[in-house]
Amino acid sequence: MSNPNNAATSIASVSETNRSRIMNHLYRNGVSSRAQIAKALGLTPAAITKITARLIDAGVVKETGDMEGIKNRRSIGLALDSEAFHVIGVKFARSLVQIGVFDLSGKPLAFREMPKVTEDTIDATIESIRRTINDLLAEDEAIVAVGMAVPGPYLKDLGRTAVVSSMQGWRRVNFPEEFGSAFRVPVFVEQDARAGALAQYLFDPGNASDNLAYYLIGEGIGLGIIEQGRIIDGSRGVATEIGHVSIDLDGRPCDCGNVGCLERYCAAPAIHEMVVGAGDLIENASSLTHAQACRALFAKANGGDERARGIVRAAARYLAFGCVTIINMFNPERIIIGDIGADAGPLLLDEIQRVVDRHVIPELNEATTISLSELPSDAALGGAAAVAIVQFLEHPSMFFDLG
Repeated sequence: MSNPNNAATSIASVSETNRSRIMNHLYRNGVSSRAQIAKALGLTPAAITKITARLIDAGVVKETGDMEGIKNRRSIGLALDSEAFHVIGVKFARSLVQIGVFDLSGKPLAFREMPKVTEDTIDATIESIRRTINDLLAEDEAIVAVGMAVPGPYLKDLGRTAVVSSMQGWRRVNFPEEFGSAFRVPVFVEQDARAGALAQYLFDPGNASDNLAYYLIGEGIGLGIIEQGRIIDGSRGVATEIGHVSIDLDGRPCDCGNVGCLERYCAAPAIHEMVVGAGDLIENASSLTHAQACRALFAKANGGDERARGIVRAAARYLAFGCVTIINMFNPERIIIGDIGADAGPLLLDEIQRVVDRHVIPELNEATTISLSELPSDAALGGAAAVAIVQFLEHPSMFFDLG
């Protein structure tokens, strides 16, 4: 005999799945009629009417007025109300922590940057983050969730990072324990490059691909892969850790215990080291943050300084071999370079493409475009928001009483 509790659970699960499918359809396709949604999702008109009525009552979907429907019949359009709900995104990047408020379309509404983080100030920074988020929640009742993007490798089952090059103190921070119950809204945590990939997938108006790679060039090197519209996680959430792929078996030691890791040669700290080693290229370079040193270098390089251009090209050649690996392993349609590295501009991109052209199978090279992120805000920060938005779309009953 079947268990009625199991049957009820199954019905609830199907209902939640269909609500999520409708919300995702409206998010990706914009204004649609009930008939268009039914046809696209393979659901009956009666089911669409019932589900959308509850979503309208909850305020997440709104009617937009008459539109031309199937066979030129007039229909009432439905849209996700992207401006009615907000999320907070928090980007952790070793010495840098940024907090932003976004609407569901990814539009930035507010921004905060914490003071520079050191090994000695991690605990104080965590407390400051809690205060800042609670202040934002008090100011904006439309905020429904918090998303966090943290340096990888992030062990989802343990709630902490396995290694954080150049600032090991973050390894002892359990993010769900520190933040999971600290606010009136739920908190979701993701590795920073995968969060960046979600931002590119959700927020980039020029993206039409379900197969893309987000190549994060920041205080570490990270990679997020979206394949057939789904993020690649791995068994413990640490897949695609390209920053710790060794490119030199006798190379520089890395905090992960390996030698010759890619990020030891072309992440922001490595570029900063090259800037300091160049002497008087950048005034007071050793006192700058990694991001400040990199951006000062990029400005000099784009202004024509040959020493600066040489450093950018050197970093680009290492980054290019990361692209070669990404193409050979994942065959994405697009590779988007983001974070601090995107600020280097065409000089970096052109050198990367030159190396890739020489080392990738022509048919694969022709099928892959490499570009710099053009999102209006940092993709990892926007990606932290995207982490929350994905949960909002996938699990609507977590946020609303939908019966």
